[in-house]
Amino acid sequence: MAVTTNAPAGKQRIMDVAAELFIERGVDGASLRQIADLVGMKAGSLYYHFGSKNELLAAIFDRGIEVMVRAFNEAAEATGDQPARDRVGAHVRAHLAALFENGPYTAAHVTAFRTAPAEVREAIVPVRDAYEAMWTDLLGELVTAGAIDDSAPLGLHRLLLFGAMNASVEWFDSGRGNLDDLATAITNQFWDGLAQEAAA
Repeated sequence: MAVTTNAPAGKQRIMDVAAELFIERGVDGASLRQIADLVGMKAGSLYYHFGSKNELLAAIFDRGIEVMVRAFNEAAEATGDQPARDRVGAHVRAHLAALFENGPYTAAHVTAFRTAPAEVREAIVPVRDAYEAMWTDLLGELVTAGAIDDSAPLGLHRLLLFGAMNASVEWFDSGRGNLDDLATAITNQFWDGLAQEAAA
């Protein structure tokens, strides 16, 4: 399912192409001229929509976070009254959907953020932190409910969980693999490691 947006068609097309190119070639390997050629416009025309490569990159990263936040909120609304393990599983599946089923923006964010210019990273860090805080709050709720060991270092476990989910963009083929199975495997690995003491 593609990301829906109210952006003008030309701007949307630029972002779609650029996100794919950043995934394929990295930040340094993708130029505005290459993006313009793929879109089918003159390089100068691209500046009508984006003042610089950094501005375009920041817009793509921001869109990627928007997709993840929307997926998280939808999972929260759908599973708020379900057992703790099912809630975590739903959120893992939602995060993977943001990576694989909602256009290239989230995958571009995951693969290209570390190599982006410092000014782009600094602009996006607050929204990244806000998304990560949503996960920390979720895990905190499960600690309060007694579903997760209250001595567990939640920040570390959240990072390990993010690592498992985000690294899958490097090796998982959604055209051949089953995303539900991947979500189940990640959830089981996380949950069985984190919840053993609380369950005991």
